[in-house]
Amino acid sequence: MKVATMRRVDYFAGLPLCFLATQLLRLVRLAALRGGAPAKNVLFVELSEMGSAVLADPAMRKMRAATGCELHFLIFRSNAASLRLLGTVPRDNVFTIRSGRFLHLAVDTLRFLAWARRRRIDTAIDLELFSRYSALLTGLCGARVRVGFHAFNDEGLYRGDMLTHRVAYNPHLHIAKNFVALVNAALSEKPELPYSKTAIDDGEIRLARAEVGAGALADVRQRIRESFPAYDDARHRVVLVNPNASELLPQRRWMPERFVAVMRGLLAGDERLLVLITGSPEEREEAAGLQRRVGDDRCINFAGALALEELPALYRTAVLMLTNDSGAAHFAAVTGLRTFVLYGPETPRLYGALGNSTPIYAGLACSPCVSAANHRKTACRDNVCLQVITPEAVLAQLQRALAGK
Repeated sequence: MKVATMRRVDYFAGLPLCFLATQLLRLVRLAALRGGAPAKNVLFVELSEMGSAVLADPAMRKMRAATGCELHFLIFRSNAASLRLLGTVPRDNVFTIRSGRFLHLAVDTLRFLAWARRRRIDTAIDLELFSRYSALLTGLCGARVRVGFHAFNDEGLYRGDMLTHRVAYNPHLHIAKNFVALVNAALSEKPELPYSKTAIDDGEIRLARAEVGAGALADVRQRIRESFPAYDDARHRVVLVNPNASELLPQRRWMPERFVAVMRGLLAGDERLLVLITGSPEEREEAAGLQRRVGDDRCINFAGALALEELPALYRTAVLMLTNDSGAAHFAAVTGLRTFVLYGPETPRLYGALGNSTPIYAGLACSPCVSAANHRKTACRDNVCLQVITPEAVLAQLQRALAGK
């Protein structure tokens, strides 16, 4: 389904269903586990954002370390590969939902509710801010402890009242810390209103590093040679450029001609550089257009060349990456790659990548223009917040980094 269709379904079907599910749960009075048996089977729900699945990893590891529980995850099938970058959740414990068609969505929803009961899910943690659908899945999965964000007296989406542990979303706190706050609520030994009255240190949101073997590095270098036979890993320096962004928020895209200008500038300034344009297989044609406009054989269309699980090896091979605010910035965060990320409708203070990342952000008065209160649906059709970031300024920043400054 298209993003706009999914939002309409979430609104028109989600509102009445959340209301009805709330009444059902109040009627059956499913008890919360407060000070009782420790969690054994914990489900995390994050459907639509691949980057958020990475940002949630510190919270998941904290939950497992504190309880020794078995971790489970619910995600849209198209985004599931992001969970395999770090492997924190076993593959057999990941349930995926197809979102391409409404019938698939409905069938997989019923399958999930049965799966959750077979797995004896006792604790469910909804990581979503913007989805009534995830609230329904959390409320009806059979867990006795159900944790998620609640609006309380704030303006925001009506998601019913299906939670046993209602957490106040903090719009001034990085989302990774908000995720840890959800875990802290699940671990709390006494009731709170609202959860979670805890301080979260920066050390709690450090990402684990992906393991990359010598064989994986060799495979990636061979793929590069297939596209550029003269590639010599002892001589050439690889720069990655990711010009894409999720369809959930197309306003995050910097203009293609500016990426072209930066790539030309990089290649003109250093004959040892190779520029690889990355992206999904669906973005290969778009990447080919950029490659043609750059007009240099050291600019390589690498979109779709690797599976997502192979990206850490590519990131270990490269010296830096320039990317829109997208999943790629978070995938690179599980390696040591120096990454420069263009922000506009979002702010790096809340959604910045947790790795070796440098935000490029103009900070206009209207930015960020998406939030939990507007379902991440901005009225903006003219992303000046990105237009004011010039290719000359970005190029200068990348060249300083390449020079070791």
